[in-house]
Amino acid sequence: MQITVATLSDQLFTIQVSEDLELENMKVLCEMETRIPAQEMAVVWNGRPLLIDKMTLKQYGIRDGEVVLVQHLQAQNSSSGEYTSVFITCQSKNIEISGLGQTLQQDDAVFIRDMFMRDPHQLAMLQQMNPSLADAMLSGDLDKFRRVLQEQRQIRLQQDQDKMALMHADPFDPNAQHLIEEAIRLRNVDSNMATAIEFAPESFGQVHMLYIDCKVNGYPVKAFVDSGAQMTIMSQSCAERCHIMRLVDRRWTGLAQGVGTQTIIGRVHLCQIQIGTAFLQSSFCILESQPMDMLLGLDMLKRHQCVIDLKKNLLQIGTSGTVTPFLAETDLPDTARLDQSAREEQELADVLSRSAQATKSKNTGKPSTSRVASTPSSQGQYSEEVVARLMSNGFSRHVVVEELRRCKGNADQALASLLSKSFGLP
Repeated sequence: MQITVATLSDQLFTIQVSEDLELENMKVLCEMETRIPAQEMAVVWNGRPLLIDKMTLKQYGIRDGEVVLVQHLQAQNSSSGEYTSVFITCQSKNIEISGLGQTLQQDDAVFIRDMFMRDPHQLAMLQQMNPSLADAMLSGDLDKFRRVLQEQRQIRLQQDQDKMALMHADPFDPNAQHLIEEAIRLRNVDSNMATAIEFAPESFGQVHMLYIDCKVNGYPVKAFVDSGAQMTIMSQSCAERCHIMRLVDRRWTGLAQGVGTQTIIGRVHLCQIQIGTAFLQSSFCILESQPMDMLLGLDMLKRHQCVIDLKKNLLQIGTSGTVTPFLAETDLPDTARLDQSAREEQELADVLSRSAQATKSKNTGKPSTSRVASTPSSQGQYSEEVVARLMSNGFSRHVVVEELRRCKGNADQALASLLSKSFGLP
């Protein structure tokens, strides 16, 4: 059978071995390729180290096409079993976890839990790919996590055994042919992914959207440049913040269809957008629950002959010659961080903190006294009486709360600011 061997130095090779080959002999074969002495070599498979050299690959459960990690143990750390990284591999999913100075535990459940708890990004991936195991991990109950992990291992082992039995019973059976075809397809997918990681690792990176700074009715807005959108749109909350809701023609109601469906409240037929030093005329479709504040669509881009220059990372307005750079990732609004916003990262950190405290209190037998301070919502910071009094002047709740936040809770100053802004011209 064929085994793929990976090292931490990005070396990847395959060896042809027998399933009855002992682990110590496999280390000798790997020593010829990696130049790592067999006595200082550790082999990790499926998230656990292989410690008994006299056991065969068949006894460990390693099958044809599996991937193992070869790690060089330093002489001073060989007695304590210290590893610098672990590569957890399964046939359908590959998850790499790095943990410098991590000492392997005899209990797989403790080791796996600790590795995930040290890496919030990998924990977020686990929550998407295996929510039941992630929930058991975050509950702080080690026995529950160990039980769920063992159940999933048994289910997967049973499924693999059933598949192997079916394929060997009658290779010409249609179901067996389908399983063989799927196994070949998964092997090709893994090979394609390994090639992409080696030769095109940038394809796995995140690319943020194109945003620019502009002003609408004198109010700053971060606009998303989208040449795939047919029309320029603005959210209702942004229109209220810019005080242009009074110009909305509600006869232009309807539905905006794209990736999803949004309700169109109406249309602002003419309004000025300031981009840099240029003032451009544009129209907006106001959407009821649009997460982005503003989206510059193809109608606006073609009307003003805009050029999206990705080499120089800027937007050029052809009709005026104005040039404005696209925003850096740190300047993007929270809605643009689709992978994980700062708020989600903080929530995940809070969950990890509570889970660690629960585990610690259970191990020590003492109740946890630490509490996670809850941040009050922006609307809960001000009394309903003050908010209602300001709303009685014809302003929406969102605008009132936002202005109170800017004025640090001063109701009189917020009212004066709202009244002055209501006289702004579009």
